[in-house]
Amino acid sequence: MELGEGPQEAVRREVLEETGVLVEPEVLTGVYKNMRRGIVSLVFRCRYVSGTPHPTDEASDVAWLNREEIIEHMSEAFAVRLLDALDGDGPHVRIHNGVAVLR
Repeated sequence: MELGEGPQEAVRREVLEETGVLVEPEVLTGVYKNMRRGIVSLVFRCRYVSGTPHPTDEASDVAWLNREEIIEHMSEAFAVRLLDALDGDGPHVRIHNGVAVLR
């Protein structure tokens, strides 16, 4: 987040910058900490507003994925964020090592 920027504003800006898609954050679905790097990520389920997804300097590929594709294409540490957002039973609080969720 930029200084003076709220979480929802940061989500709108980051998703637009990284994918070309404008979204509206609806609900916080999880808080995830990378224990190796000390990075905390807030994940929001969002509603699509407009835009056409396309690669950017920050994202080499952009795609809409279903649950099975998420599991197939993403490491557990990142897939769990999307799966948690889809389950609607959050917010979840999880820690990971950059690859796998730590239990």
